[in-house]
Amino acid sequence: MWFQHCVFYQIYPLNFCDAPERNTGVQEHRLDRIVNYIEQYLTSYGIGGIYFNPVFSSDSHGYDTRDYRRIDERLGTNDEFRTLVDTAHRHGIRVVLDGVFNHVGRGFFAFQDVVQNGASSRYKDWFCVDFNRNSTYDDGFWYEGWEGHYELVKLNLYNPEVQNYLLDSIGVWLDEFHIDGIRLDVAYLLPDWFMAMIRDYVSSRHAEFFLLGETLSDNQGHLFDEGKLDSITDYPLYKSIWSGFNSHNMFEVAHTLKRNMFEMYRGRTLWSFLDNHDVDRIASKLSDPDLLAAAFGLQLALPGIPCIYYGSEWGMKGMKRPGQSDRELRPAVSHPQNNELSESVAEMIRIRNHTTALQSGSFREIILTNQQYVFLRESEDSRVLVAVNIADHPWEFSFELPEGDWHVAGSSGMEMFDGMLRMEPRSVAWWIF
Repeated sequence: MWFQHCVFYQIYPLNFCDAPERNTGVQEHRLDRIVNYIEQYLTSYGIGGIYFNPVFSSDSHGYDTRDYRRIDERLGTNDEFRTLVDTAHRHGIRVVLDGVFNHVGRGFFAFQDVVQNGASSRYKDWFCVDFNRNSTYDDGFWYEGWEGHYELVKLNLYNPEVQNYLLDSIGVWLDEFHIDGIRLDVAYLLPDWFMAMIRDYVSSRHAEFFLLGETLSDNQGHLFDEGKLDSITDYPLYKSIWSGFNSHNMFEVAHTLKRNMFEMYRGRTLWSFLDNHDVDRIASKLSDPDLLAAAFGLQLALPGIPCIYYGSEWGMKGMKRPGQSDRELRPAVSHPQNNELSESVAEMIRIRNHTTALQSGSFREIILTNQQYVFLRESEDSRVLVAVNIADHPWEFSFELPEGDWHVAGSSGMEMFDGMLRMEPRSVAWWIF
């Protein structure tokens, strides 16, 4: 499938486009910023897919949906978003949207009807309500919110009307915008049968439609089997990379990787990332910023579907601060900031795009120490030896490179020296042959 062979790029449209935090309903036109970014930057960067955080009308941050069938007024119109998707497709870039189906915002039309009409509302069974209690908003009834956040109203997914409404909304996304996939928000809370129902629906319309599930923990194989998803977010690997780099413990990375590949998710493809809209930027998470290139080089060489969060490829910083807005993690961007790091990442993406071994090849561990990790990716037409040295000193190791044409990609300073492969400190190298 196409999504197993490309590098994704994540954009949080509301913040990327510098939209105001609250939706007042005033129509604005900000999507040109993303269109220009695609045409002037992503097309030359080798990106094969874009994952957009919520784009539909919402109360505030996008995950509090008001209308699943209208682009958020702070961003633009449906026609303008269709132009954006068409632009991406014209350049060979697929588009994946956030599907927020567990909950809605208080401004959602059906919930507002319950607020206005109480127990007589025809939509009361769309939610988990109790008319014998009161909400924190003094609605005159209680309702279930997402993990205690009552601005996010839990949908009753067992109600056939809700199911049909959501499937019909996905149909609008397919018909009007021609999207290529959906990332299911909080998939770990969605019933498996509900995700399978979405799979059956989208597959009847689009044979190669991509379904990604957000999950935070281990042992989520049921999301592939009963839920019929194509991939899930690999939070354990994400944690192991920054933690292993900071503690100089590459055994943590290797253990997590091998547990994924050979135990919990054998034969499955996971969604890999160094950061995203919910966690600290990798440039802020690493105690040694000189290891950024090595982190990207490792991510892009490992099995999985790699996704890069906008701005992190040039070293953007940002930290999640409890009790404060997450805008530091999701800043506005008017133009890319090309630098040595972003150019190195772009080179590795381009190589990965043309190297089957890196996209779908087998994996074999060669050397593992506290500060070094060497492994081999192999396919029928290519072989890549990947080496990471997170130490603050040079490192040499032996590996018999085959006769013939081979070259090195990644950060500078790798060479053959008296029969040994030599790596500079804090570096990554791909020996391609």
